[in-house]
Amino acid sequence: MKKIILVAIIALVSYATNAQAKIKFVKETIDYGKIEKGADGTRDFEFTNTGDEPLIISDVKSSCGCTVPEKPKGPVAPGAKSVIKVKYDTNRVGKIRKTITVYSNATEPIKALKINGEVMAPGGNKSVLEKTE
Repeated sequence: MKKIILVAIIALVSYATNAQAKIKFVKETIDYGKIEKGADGTRDFEFTNTGDEPLIISDVKSSCGCTVPEKPKGPVAPGAKSVIKVKYDTNRVGKIRKTITVYSNATEPIKALKINGEVMAPGGNKSVLEKTE
């Protein structure tokens, strides 16, 4: 009888350690391409919780103040989809190369996402840096 209880406890602990949230992004890099100064700088990183536990995104940080990320409100259920919204300040002309770091309870607890592209000066096809060279 003691062996059966021991096996049951081991099985339960093993199952509990395997049950985790998993985050799967549609894209880990968003390319804005070439956009005009003042254009809509909001983009979405779509993801699915492919695990079997609720996914809790505790924080989302950007590499600079020109990029503002917004995490989902509340946990994301297993199998459910959600988005991390990112707004880049398109009043800054030039290249875009920023990192958004996602902190969660997923199997990969820290995930780096990227945005890139170029904000073009008004009335031209060149950035400010290209015009001065």
